[in-house]
Amino acid sequence: MKKIRKGDQVIVLSGRDKGRRGAVIQVLPTGHVLVESVNMAKKHSRGNPQAGKPGGIIEKEVPLPISKVAIFNPAAKKGDRVGIKTLKDGKRVRFFKSNGEMLDA
Repeated sequence: MKKIRKGDQVIVLSGRDKGRRGAVIQVLPTGHVLVESVNMAKKHSRGNPQAGKPGGIIEKEVPLPISKVAIFNPAAKKGDRVGIKTLKDGKRVRFFKSNGEMLDA
């Protein structure tokens, strides 16, 4: 079970976007995550008139290493570590390490 999933609210721990929050768009198998509106890069693209595609400068998200983000804990209002525990019925759930509150219940 992955500790960070698509749709989770995360906060960036280090780098030029330190402290910025956003939702996870995609978790890549390389150990990176795409976070909306974080780690933006400009890409120059050539237009294609036959396909009706205009050229110009496009801003897009670039993957961040998963170690540079932490799940945002709304109760503590900061990033928190996540653990995994098994309930009595055999279901595995994620929980915040600081206060024990469950993420998926």
